[in-house]
Amino acid sequence: MNADQNFIPIINGAAPRVHPQVLNHREDPTIDRISLPHLTIGSLSMEGMVGRSQQLQEVFAAIERLKPYRSPLLIVGETGAGKELVAHALHIRGPYSKGPFVVFNCCNIVHALAESQLFGHVKGAFTDASQDAQGCFRAANGGTLVLDEIGDLPLNLQGKLLRAVETFEIQPVGSAHHHRVDLRLVASTNRDLGAMVKAGQFRADLYYRMNATAIRLAPLRERTADIEVLLAHFIKHYNRILGKRVEYLSLRALAILLRHSWPGNVRELAHVAENAVLLATDECIDIKDLTNLSTEDGRERSGAFSASSSIVQAQPLAEGGTSQHGATTLKSIVKDALLDALQKTGGNRRRAAQTLGVSRSTFYRMLARHGVRLEAAPAASPAHARHHTEAEAAARACEAPQPGAPAAY
Repeated sequence: MNADQNFIPIINGAAPRVHPQVLNHREDPTIDRISLPHLTIGSLSMEGMVGRSQQLQEVFAAIERLKPYRSPLLIVGETGAGKELVAHALHIRGPYSKGPFVVFNCCNIVHALAESQLFGHVKGAFTDASQDAQGCFRAANGGTLVLDEIGDLPLNLQGKLLRAVETFEIQPVGSAHHHRVDLRLVASTNRDLGAMVKAGQFRADLYYRMNATAIRLAPLRERTADIEVLLAHFIKHYNRILGKRVEYLSLRALAILLRHSWPGNVRELAHVAENAVLLATDECIDIKDLTNLSTEDGRERSGAFSASSSIVQAQPLAEGGTSQHGATTLKSIVKDALLDALQKTGGNRRRAAQTLGVSRSTFYRMLARHGVRLEAAPAASPAHARHHTEAEAAARACEAPQPGAPAAY
């Protein structure tokens, strides 16, 4: 048995698959790592975005449907979810791809100069206007203009923006002339614009114009199927940048990452991966390397999993249940997968086995080994539902078919 056969590859793809290296070895109770080399095989990607969740597939499909048109578009999603990447994909795949891609952050707008920043000005239009300025609309002419966090745009400027959206004409400050622009306008927000309209904080006509075509980007906590793929993507990225060779992720570390609520979304995950690669002392990221996970209120939980913490001691995963410190063990993860599969299929053993990607005979052996009674399969707890990706991967990896049995994909 070669070295790589002692570890569990993370399974990828739109449909779960068991990597051949896992099928070629017998169950090994010392397995506590996840191999990274094949982490992104079969996953979906588009212009820098990677994942495999249904929500992300829907975003990709929306981009494909909307890419030929220049109608204004609104991207709604939490901070750090990847709204700018969606806008960039629309730019790259659309008819304005050869033009500039300009991002204007409405959060950083200078109120006294806001109109000039958007539409430009002519020399002498105001104090210190020593020369003409084109503004971001003309800077993006022939390309794509992204108004990032449009909910922060001053109310007194929204009427002029609406005119520009509808006519594709802008009037620089101090000028009597209008300039025609040909561009694609994309706006993004992490705020509830509908509620802002009711509160009188956002113009209704501008909201209805921009919201006519919208893409919602779900937060990472709602698309946990993307976490493993994103981890691989960022670990490989920071391996290159930092000159490291991280090839594995411990099951303990993966359990924590899958259970984390990711209030900072993909941006937070990228920072966690960068920090973990930087701190890793060997080829495997473990709990001791996860020192900058944020709390629910956004504060950094620095040192929460330091080397002095009893939960991170380099002990083999226990045979059953959880450790005395509450750490998730391999057997408990597998049992959760069995219960979750039975619950999802209404107790149908054949379909439950297919869900886990194993043969029926292997599924029966797993039930017996982990003490799961078919006639009393309990309902899946919220924890089961939230973390079924982790459990299914562990269950598939921990069981190999008997010699001569066909590989179940």
